[in-house]
Amino acid sequence: IKGKQGRFRQNLLGKRVDYSGRSVIVVGPYLKLHQCGLPKKMALELFKPFIYSELEKRGHASTIKSAKKMVEREELVVWDILADVVKEYPVLLNRAPTLHRLGIQAFEPLLVEGKAIQLHPLVCSAYNADFDGDQMAVHIPLSVEAQIECRVLMMSTNNILSPANGTPVIVPSQDMVLGLYYMTVERSFEKGEGMVFCAPWEVEAALDADQVSMHARIKVRMEDGKLANTTPGRILVWRGLPAGIKFENVNKELTKKNIAKLVDSAYRDAGVKACVILCDRIKAIGYEYATRSGISIGVKDMLIPDSKKRIIDAASAEVDNIESQYRDGIITRTEKYNKVVDVWTKATQDVSAEMNKEISTDILTDPKTGKQEANLSFNPIFMMSNSGARGNADQMRQLAGMRGLMAKPSGEIIETPITASFREGLTVLQYFTSTHGARKGLADTALKTANSGYLTRRLVDVVQDVIVSEHDCGTVDGIEIRAIKDGGEVKQKLSERALGRVLLYPVYDPATGDLLYPENTLIDEPVAKTLDDKGINSVMIRSALTCQSERGICSLCYGRDLARRHLVNIGETVGIIAAQSIGEPGTQLTMRTFHIGGTASKEIERSNFEAQHDGRVVLTRVKEIRNREGVAQVLGKSGQVAVIDEQGREVERYTLPNGARLHVTDGQSVSNGQLLAEWDPFNEPFVSEVDGFIKFTDLVDGKTYQEKLDEATHQASMTIIEYRTTSFRPSVSVCDENGDPKLRGAGQLPAVYSLPVGAIIMVKDGEQVLAGDIIARKPRETSKTRDIVGGLPRVAELFEVRKPKDMAVVSEIAGTVSFAGEAKGKRKLIVTPEVGESKEYLVPKGKHITVSDGDFVECGDLLTEGNPELHDILRTKGEKYLAAYLVDEIQEVYRFQGVGIDDKHIEVIVRQMLRKVTVTEPGGTSFLVGEQVDKAEFKAENQKAMSEGRSPATAEPLVLGITQASLTTSSFISAASF
Repeated sequence: IKGKQGRFRQNLLGKRVDYSGRSVIVVGPYLKLHQCGLPKKMALELFKPFIYSELEKRGHASTIKSAKKMVEREELVVWDILADVVKEYPVLLNRAPTLHRLGIQAFEPLLVEGKAIQLHPLVCSAYNADFDGDQMAVHIPLSVEAQIECRVLMMSTNNILSPANGTPVIVPSQDMVLGLYYMTVERSFEKGEGMVFCAPWEVEAALDADQVSMHARIKVRMEDGKLANTTPGRILVWRGLPAGIKFENVNKELTKKNIAKLVDSAYRDAGVKACVILCDRIKAIGYEYATRSGISIGVKDMLIPDSKKRIIDAASAEVDNIESQYRDGIITRTEKYNKVVDVWTKATQDVSAEMNKEISTDILTDPKTGKQEANLSFNPIFMMSNSGARGNADQMRQLAGMRGLMAKPSGEIIETPITASFREGLTVLQYFTSTHGARKGLADTALKTANSGYLTRRLVDVVQDVIVSEHDCGTVDGIEIRAIKDGGEVKQKLSERALGRVLLYPVYDPATGDLLYPENTLIDEPVAKTLDDKGINSVMIRSALTCQSERGICSLCYGRDLARRHLVNIGETVGIIAAQSIGEPGTQLTMRTFHIGGTASKEIERSNFEAQHDGRVVLTRVKEIRNREGVAQVLGKSGQVAVIDEQGREVERYTLPNGARLHVTDGQSVSNGQLLAEWDPFNEPFVSEVDGFIKFTDLVDGKTYQEKLDEATHQASMTIIEYRTTSFRPSVSVCDENGDPKLRGAGQLPAVYSLPVGAIIMVKDGEQVLAGDIIARKPRETSKTRDIVGGLPRVAELFEVRKPKDMAVVSEIAGTVSFAGEAKGKRKLIVTPEVGESKEYLVPKGKHITVSDGDFVECGDLLTEGNPELHDILRTKGEKYLAAYLVDEIQEVYRFQGVGIDDKHIEVIVRQMLRKVTVTEPGGTSFLVGEQVDKAEFKAENQKAMSEGRSPATAEPLVLGITQASLTTSSFISAASF
């Protein structure tokens, strides 16, 4: 019974059905949103039994046999009856692979000639369909119940919002966007500029009479009696839309984003019906004016910036300079590589900035006065990219700027960039370099689709029994959410994260202390806006993670049903929806890597923190030392710098890297844009904390270090290499005249710096150094381009609770770190708390320790680089922290790819992973030590024991991977059918 071909999946869960057919799809631009075109031949076959009974009923045939003959002969009366039967009879259209519930939707068929199914263009993005030969299947709902369900639940007009994030899925794309954008763009000095109209209809008359250009700036008195500054094109769009749409939503350039906002606000303010009508009108207007605009792509439209040669020459000169530094031995090979890549990344960005400047603005001259004004360009390529119809800045750069750096299949970036653009044409060598990335993309696609599909399958399996079972579980527990900040910038506002959740506690106005909202309030758009306006930093909300329902989950803990915008109904299968919402973009992302063709998308390395706000500086846990120049250098990695505004609210906080130069002092006031700290982005320094003389320990040529003599440079540098024997511990100490190590820091520890593999020593044995001097440096990892290949396995790794490849050592207590020699060939770290026992950790030799001697660590902080193991987090920081960590880490992967998924879906899955506990002390219950029990079962058994006067059991939380969690479900059929 195993596998895709086994009993369950082949015959029971996936069987062929009657009353279905499949055919190629073509676009049907004239269809309404709830319609699809069904070929007559196909309809005749699908609706055969209905036609037979209708023929008998109307007396055209006496028996079924004669009816059958009539249909086979395709007599005229048969077609009339078919038309009657099909009228308002919903059919289901499905496109494989059905990754989420929008992969099957219901439509009313229109009979069409030909053999292809016609599909409405706006539902393509939900199906992820295109018209290059895709096929779709048609199914017919037979029973009355099935027909009602199709009408009410599955009709395409009832599925405007995506269940994954609550934004509209039915949003115009491509040609429609281009047409609308063209209509609503304004341009200086057009015919009829400055005209004033008494009403919108008058503008239309003037346009028809060719008295005013579509892009001219005009004034129009609107229905509310106010004069609006607008263009005839925008009035034209607005006149075509249904009533109830606010003019300000149309009175702007209608890019794809703005159109999505328009659809969203129509859904919110005017209701579903208006929204559907709006979408159809937008579609019609968009297509018509995309055709009328006459926009096309020509080779001349790809403008190559004049300054391109200059930028490339400057970059080449800089690279030559870096090469010569490398030959003279001032920098190492990795550094050279990092610096070269950085120079070319910057050059590519400069060229594309210049190209953007040139392609995106036209300088127009007034024919009457000769006055000049800069305008948004009417360059076709720019219009397509800027409106969001097709293409992005990156692709424009490759067409007209320069292709830039390419990546090898391994993800490393090739040092020599492609300086040509597609417009100029690539040389054979450049073409060859670029095939790497493109081919890797195609190979990845094939492999990753399978992985992603399997992930979805496991996700569905673990949550298939999570259903909304009651209105309120009565929990007093919840989670705190705050805005997501990265560095100093807000990535996601509090209102975005809280939208659609339910408040756990009442919210009070921070200024006046008045009650704003009571507990159990559903946070909808108005509430969310108030939270933002009042400057509330964090709120406690109810969450799937803390829901106390025995089976499934309760409405209030789940919050709003994203696709329907009201509190979720009892009986909704939120588990499956969550699994589909997470799995579907996985496949999307995996298929999307090859579009850029492996162009290295690398940010220029960040090397400083600047204040983003005015305020004053607060330093926490910062250990600093002044170097020869009197600049403060940060020691260790636990230091943080924060900026606090006048109200005393923290507006930004950064963690300082080791060896950073600090430019501010505690309590100093800073203004927006002021430099707080800077550091070398390519190297991690080892800084001496005391004055003295250098002494080398265990530095044996060929064993622990290598004098790397670069062939190119004939210069030697001492680099620590992997060493076999465990007795060696290469280190550099700073000593007094007698050769004894000096003491450093608060803990008065000897100034001995042990060096990790790859470190480069910057001093000579016996040399005199001052405090703040750099003794050695370790080049930071050379960067690889991130894409979902790193992402999808990361998501699977988190959901499966696998040990990460580069596992970090986690401190289980809070305390002060000290180094204590080594044992069994590993280095020994001891964490000493203020009270209680100290704990020791063994770290393998090659692993880089991220804390320094004397640093204070919190419980659960990482002591080495890498990702922490989830069990460690659960043990040290508890269930809630682990849940928040999982949600954030998984969101990080999706956010990086620009995919929005609501947190609550991930929470539903994490809830299932944390369903069980391990019994530590059975007490008077029937449990065994180490038994894994469901939380609900554990609670029930304990209550039973206590009511009978026995002692309750104790347990500790447990996190299971999704495969583990799904195999431990209570139903044996569910486990087998996987």
